[in-house]
Amino acid sequence: MNDPYAEQRDKVFATIFEGPGDTDSSLRKAAADNKHLPGDLKSLVEKIHRHAYKVTDDDMAKAQAKYGDDKMFEIVVSAAVGASRQRLMAGLKALSKA
Repeated sequence: MNDPYAEQRDKVFATIFEGPGDTDSSLRKAAADNKHLPGDLKSLVEKIHRHAYKVTDDDMAKAQAKYGDDKMFEIVVSAAVGASRQRLMAGLKALSKA
């Protein structure tokens, strides 16, 4: 299947996961993939990937106490965009088989 948006989409992903930021890119990639995360982020990132509507203020406060505002923003965005990327790729794969 020809994806006319692949190049632009991949640039956005690269910027979010590998571009400059307060959080190390390896941690942003881990949050996006929901793999190889530090123990204090596993539960939060898992919730973002599976049931984002269940994330509570308490979930955020626990991680924010360690990581601060800027890093937490980058981690949460990476997790959310990573989850959406996984769903998009699954959808594109299903369309290509149809």
